[in-house]
Amino acid sequence: MLEKLKQIDEKYKDIERRMGLPEYYSDPEAFAKLAKEQKELSPLVEAYREYVRWENDLHAARELLSDPEMKQMAQEEYDSAKVQMERLEEKIRLLLLPRDPNDDRNVVVEIRGGVGGEESALFAASLYRMYAMYAEARKWKTEIANLNETELGGIKEISFIIEGDGAYSRLKFESGVHRVQRVPETEAGGRIHASAATVAVLPEMDAVD
Repeated sequence: MLEKLKQIDEKYKDIERRMGLPEYYSDPEAFAKLAKEQKELSPLVEAYREYVRWENDLHAARELLSDPEMKQMAQEEYDSAKVQMERLEEKIRLLLLPRDPNDDRNVVVEIRGGVGGEESALFAASLYRMYAMYAEARKWKTEIANLNETELGGIKEISFIIEGDGAYSRLKFESGVHRVQRVPETEAGGRIHASAATVAVLPEMDAVD
C-alpha cells in the first residue's frame, strides 16, 4: 500500500509542477482538468504525508527507548505515533476505495414524517432545519421543491435541493429511517414519545433534452 501511496504522491507533485507551467495556466480547460485531479487526490496525499510524519516520529522514539533517561518520554511518543498511524491507515483505506461518480453532484433530499403523528412531523421539521443549517455552514444553497406542513409547524413531507461542491458525497449516507425519543412539544404530561422520519438522499441528475 505504501508503494502505491508514494506513486500517488509523486503524481500529485507532478500535477503541482505542471500547474505552474505557462502552457497549462494559459489554457483554462487544461488548467481546470489539472485542478480537478489535484483536488481529488489532495485528501489522500495529505493523509499519506501525515502518516509519513508520524512514522518518522515512531522510528525516532524507538531509537530512544534504549536510553534509560529518555525511555518514559520515548514510550509515550512511540505509543502516540502508533495510535495516529493506525488511525491514518484506516482513513487511507477508505480514501483508496473506488470513488462514487456522483460524489460531486448536488443532492435532492426528501424527508417524510413517520410513526408518531404530529411529533414525527415536528421531528421531520427539525431534521430539515439541521440539514439547512449544515448547508449554510458550508456555504451551499438550499432550495425547497415541495413542502407539506402541519398546523403546528411540523412537516409531513418535504423535498429540497442542496447545491454545493461535493454535496452528495457528504450527505449520501443520511438516507434511511431516523428515530428520536424525547418529550414532544405537544405533550403536556412530560411523557417520552418515540418518533421516526424517513430521509432519502439522491444525486441530482442532469436535465435530459
